Amino acid sequence: MLEPTKKRRIKAVELCVMVRSDRVEDARRAVTPFLADDETVPWREVYPDFSPADGLRGARIKEGLTQRALSALVGVPQRHISEMENGKRSIGKVMAKRLADALKIDYRVML
Repeated sequence: MLEPTKKRRIKAVELCVMVRSDRVEDARRAVTPFLADDETVPWREVYPDFSPADGLRGARIKEGLTQRALSALVGVPQRHISEMENGKRSIGKVMAKRLADALKIDYRVML
């Protein structure tokens, strides 16, 4: 039988404890072996093909908006939203901020 190739994910929880001030180092030494490893990966490494258009489309779909509804909220023609989502129109900083306000996200997702 083949061995599993993926590491099993273990759920980590945050633990807060109160200790006397003269025992802080003892407590730190006691919990250090149990601390979770920080296995983070930069998002650009995971999604190398991610584009501002993907961020716009994903945020719009997440909010449950059509291109027409988003265009009405932002005050641009629907075709501009379509062109931005298809990479045919760039998303400038000012437009990204307007879109971000309507989509309730950080504007830098679209830059």
